Amino acid sequence: MTTQTTEPEHASMDGNPDIAELLDNSPYYTTSHGAAYQGDSRELLDELPANSINLVVTSPPFALQKKKEYGNKDPDDYNEWFLRFAEKVERVLTEDGSFVVDIGGGWEQGKPIRSLYHFELLTQLAGDAGPFNLAQDFYWYNPAKLPTPAQWVTIERIRVKDAVNHVWWLSKGERPKADNTNILKEYSDSQKKLMEDGYRDKKRPSGHDISDKFDDPKEDGAIRPNFWNELDDHLYQPDILELLDQSDISPKLLSVAEREGLVEELAEAVLGDYFQDNILELANTASNTHYLKACKELDIDPHPARFPRDLPTFFVKFLTEPGDYVLDIFAGSNVTGRVAEDLERQWLAFEYQEKYLETSKLRFLPMEEIKKDENQRDFSDFSDVTKFED
Repeated sequence: MTTQTTEPEHASMDGNPDIAELLDNSPYYTTSHGAAYQGDSRELLDELPANSINLVVTSPPFALQKKKEYGNKDPDDYNEWFLRFAEKVERVLTEDGSFVVDIGGGWEQGKPIRSLYHFELLTQLAGDAGPFNLAQDFYWYNPAKLPTPAQWVTIERIRVKDAVNHVWWLSKGERPKADNTNILKEYSDSQKKLMEDGYRDKKRPSGHDISDKFDDPKEDGAIRPNFWNELDDHLYQPDILELLDQSDISPKLLSVAEREGLVEELAEAVLGDYFQDNILELANTASNTHYLKACKELDIDPHPARFPRDLPTFFVKFLTEPGDYVLDIFAGSNVTGRVAEDLERQWLAFEYQEKYLETSKLRFLPMEEIKKDENQRDFSDFSDVTKFED
């Protein structure tokens, strides 16, 4: 499998006064369609007017036993922590608005038993006493995930690798804005042939009667299911350093491999038994994406837990229309903002850590403007490189 990448169209750096006026705080940066803010999302949500946001789509830090750089929470405290954000999200959503949460599962510490924290969270969000409805549950299959926990999967061989993320589509009302004709999937070759050759209506063995209109659909594509394989899409490119980090490799060994330029060789040695060649090929070509190329050019670390661009793209297209307001409350490297910009939605991005918000600017700058200064030594120097012009 080969992967193709394209340079994104870059947003004008002229700020959007309307979107920025929703909050009292000054934005960290603005573009023609959006504004990014640094701070605690709970406090920033309090500044937004009620019923002002059409869609909140986010991928919060997961509840993991192993601590990550981006600040994940313990499973025992996770749900109480997340609900503090959720109740504020409900207030700012429009009556037909949606709240989409990409959330991963976990394991009980020291046991080959799955944690139920994300299912318990769902019942608290959308149960009898919850503030939301569960409009639909989605699942995306990520075969690039490593076979962890290693003790149960690769050493004792008593579990298989967990390669599915849950995505909860929550709604404020019972009939949120949605249009699945905006996310139709191209017809398969067999369906195209059927449409070309025609179909003689008859009953299937099950007794279901297929009409003669089956080969003449009204739409230009097939309605998507709630399960999809992100690796079928050329925009999903797992980062090889993320894969190695997840594999419990010694940080010292990984640091040496990076310094000596042997990361790909280390990945093949460690991961080769568990992945098909096309997975490693995708991982090795991740450096071709605009954001990662920009980080490499400036010799800075990218956000360690980016979610695939197609995930927010799917829901922004499905649940909003041009001009609607989209918010990510755990913006990270601001994938959601970049997607919303491209789709002509107004967007807001909230991120607590300044270093991630700073690097997120790179998504909106053309590569020719991203050049490392010979005097660049630390984060503050990089900050000067990426200041937007007024």
